[in-house]
Amino acid sequence: MAIFNPSVCVLITVLSFNFVLLASSVRPVHHINTHGMPIRQSNQSECALFMGSWVHDESYPIYQASSCPIIDPEFNCQMYGRPDSNYLKYRWKPANCELPRFNGLEFLMKMRGKTVMFVGDSLGRNQWESLICMTWSAVQRTAVKMIRGEPLSTFKFLDYGVDVSFYRAMYLVDIDAVGGRRVLKLEDISKNSRGWMAADVLLFNTGHWWSHKGSLQGWDVMESGGSLYEDMDRLVALETGLKTWAQWADSHVESTNTRIFFQSVSPTHYNPSEWSAGATSIGKSCYGETSPMSGSAYPGIYPDQMRVIDTVIRGMQNPAYILDITTLSAMRKDAHPSIYTGYLSPGQRANPDHSADCSHWCLPGLPDTWNQLFYTALLF
Repeated sequence: MAIFNPSVCVLITVLSFNFVLLASSVRPVHHINTHGMPIRQSNQSECALFMGSWVHDESYPIYQASSCPIIDPEFNCQMYGRPDSNYLKYRWKPANCELPRFNGLEFLMKMRGKTVMFVGDSLGRNQWESLICMTWSAVQRTAVKMIRGEPLSTFKFLDYGVDVSFYRAMYLVDIDAVGGRRVLKLEDISKNSRGWMAADVLLFNTGHWWSHKGSLQGWDVMESGGSLYEDMDRLVALETGLKTWAQWADSHVESTNTRIFFQSVSPTHYNPSEWSAGATSIGKSCYGETSPMSGSAYPGIYPDQMRVIDTVIRGMQNPAYILDITTLSAMRKDAHPSIYTGYLSPGQRANPDHSADCSHWCLPGLPDTWNQLFYTALLF
């Protein structure tokens, strides 16, 4: 069994039930080590990094929630009464290789003097907090500093000069207030991108907010081609916005040493028919789930947003490295906060079908695996 070496690895991304190969995820050696970040040499092999299974492992989790002070109440399931802990004991096992275990000290040493920035929605914030906890647990006596702001927050590992930041931009493209209305500018990213310019490593995500309507919609009108629209096909809007982002990313990569990653769409678990044949409940049914799904096929309907993301990234001059966490996360119906979040009242907790959070993820938990994959692709 070979140790994973993404400098020679073909990354296979699942785009359908038949596991279509995602060509933009293939990264040859010269893409992996262009920016002074070392590659660990090991036996060369092909590795289907994002295809595999979850295996029980008593050595997990890497850290405890009680030892990481930056976990938001939204993600801190153990603090808010989750009675089970088996969901913490699973490790992702790719089909034909082994992932290196995350090493926080090694991460800081190799990233010394650099800035890692997550850009996107609350799933990006979920992953940002995870990476801080995973790293800080290895160097708890080092000097650190948290700077919280809007849209940018940064956790500084002062002794290593490493900044781990989160920039909130649910759509990636800009939203401006014009005449009392929020205008989502599908072809303008100049305002947001100023906040990303100095980062050495960028990991973007978007997807969920493009489909929100009603009170959850984050804009009042869309602007495209110089015209304003009360609404349009949401996938068309996503594609237009992503092309704007891709043009920025292509031009930025050409002129800097920035590494750019794109995280695939994080799945939700609100429909039990995706994992339980004959189920009749239509509520928010991750409540009470305590173990992953078995198998390796995508258990639900693959997100339409990912098909758009794949098309846009295929067309880039310098394709972003896709971290395809969608399928492996879809298996983890057990890993959501459900009702065990600090954002719910006792009355809401008593009604999980209407209140359970089956979108975000507990910390410690699944985002730690996302970061283990990120760490592997970045440094090995």
